[in-house]
Amino acid sequence: MKSRIILSVVMLLAVLTTRAQEPVETKIFPTNQIIAPHKVEVTFSKTVHILFPSEVKYVDLGSFDIIADKATGAENVVRIKAAVKGFEGETNFSVITADGCFYSFNVVYADEPAQLSIEMEDWLNRNPMGGAVNDRMFVKLKELGGETPLVVNRIMYTLYKKNKRDIKHIGSKKYGIQTLLKGLYINNDLLYLHTVLRNYSDVSFDIDYVRFKVIDKKVAKRTAMQENNIEPVRTFNRLTTIDGKTTVRNVFVLPKLTLPDDKVLVVEFYEKGGARHQSFRIENTDLVAAKTINELHLK
Repeated sequence: MKSRIILSVVMLLAVLTTRAQEPVETKIFPTNQIIAPHKVEVTFSKTVHILFPSEVKYVDLGSFDIIADKATGAENVVRIKAAVKGFEGETNFSVITADGCFYSFNVVYADEPAQLSIEMEDWLNRNPMGGAVNDRMFVKLKELGGETPLVVNRIMYTLYKKNKRDIKHIGSKKYGIQTLLKGLYINNDLLYLHTVLRNYSDVSFDIDYVRFKVIDKKVAKRTAMQENNIEPVRTFNRLTTIDGKTTVRNVFVLPKLTLPDDKVLVVEFYEKGGARHQSFRIENTDLVAAKTINELHLK
């Protein structure tokens, strides 16, 4: 009986050993799930600077052979150089920017790097509908409600290009300046405001800032007005100056919001060093009537 038990244990160990020696099947990632890295040459005595379209939020280095950080006073520039003179082989580093784009770099040593200053293409804002976005990866951002930056930029880009006027009753005009709300749209808990600013005068209008705030619709005299400022999470075609006799348009993206009947959303355009400030009000009835992006058949 004892010999049978020993024999069974030996046979079981033999089976387990054989299985352990068998090669484990591995899966290969499809091409569209692989981020192709950029090749960067670095050296010990010179610094390479990489300019990104958006603020750098994260930098991770593959080894101690290189050192890198954000350039002082420039949030969208990464400087990198070799920490070990003449290091062999290849290392890497990765960057995540505020617009949700992920960048991968392979790094090799070179006595004289081919490029010391590199500008990454701003393809996300220039043409988010183009083929260049198909081989990019994106980080989902909390501020966008879990939506990818690519989708948000495509919506802003398409609204701007279509240039439809779905709203005709919201705006203001004074001092030779006119502001209009052309459209109000919603997609995945984000509000898209398509605005127009026209300068009928010959004097340029320099924008100091644009403010979105929720205020009481009616405020009794001697009662302090309570304000709740709302920060846009994205802006398309951000401009600081509107020249005389010109018209500009913007698309602002706000977190989803609804209002009680006694409050309104106020949009204000403040002139820098001037007094031609503009503002218009959006009521809750306008917000709940916002068109869905599906209604516009975006492509």
